[in-house]
Amino acid sequence: MDIFLLIVGFLLAVTGIIGSILPVLPGPILGWFGLLLLYLTKIVPINYTLLGITLVVAIAVLVLDYVIPSVGTKKFGGTKFGVIGTTIGLILGIFFFPPIGLIIGPFVGAFIGEMIYDSKNPKKALKASYGSFIGFLTGTLLKFVVAVIFTGLYFSIFWEYKASFFNF
Repeated sequence: MDIFLLIVGFLLAVTGIIGSILPVLPGPILGWFGLLLLYLTKIVPINYTLLGITLVVAIAVLVLDYVIPSVGTKKFGGTKFGVIGTTIGLILGIFFFPPIGLIIGPFVGAFIGEMIYDSKNPKKALKASYGSFIGFLTGTLLKFVVAVIFTGLYFSIFWEYKASFFNF
């Protein structure tokens, strides 16, 4: 059972990194579940402090991921249409123009969203889409860093106890 938990935990940790970039997967949360599964093995003693701190960080990043693009859009004079456009542009960009769509999609989506809201002011729409784009990139970078740290923790903890895993 420990080997199964180890493999699934590893897959979750790696999926957490992928999920930090893809908007449909909650990256840091998946990475945290990978850590949890590692600690649920009989070999690794449970460290409630580490699990608690990493859970709080994962939840905070999840919340911030929704707040940061809104703040970026509003700081640059945008509306909710820009935020919604950013998300739609990201999803369409991933599927139709990977990997460049990951970068261009949110910007174009925010611009189109702002133009739908106020078609008479393209300069304002461009400024708001820039803010939404910066917010999206900031949130994605934050998720990516946290997911990589969680995966690094997974490997460092595994490395510490690896001899125990293979000496049944």
